[in-house]
Amino acid sequence: MRYRLLYFASLADAAGRTEETVVSDAGDPQALYAQLRERYGFRFDAARLRVAVNGALADWRQSLSDDDEVVFLPPVSGG
Repeated sequence: MRYRLLYFASLADAAGRTEETVVSDAGDPQALYAQLRERYGFRFDAARLRVAVNGALADWRQSLSDDDEVVFLPPVSGG
């Protein structure tokens, strides 16, 4: 399946981009993140992130469909 991914903050830095389209056999955000973490060396465990699918916060085990937009949201700090 093909997914549109958006990256923010440290994830964008590690991936070297803010968005991309990937082809993956991952059926849920958890499996997709595991593949991307291996590819880009993301430092956060999935437990530290939130995930959104098609603009809505989602469960890590939600089934993904072709052309879904997936966003992995890292912890945010500010001042």
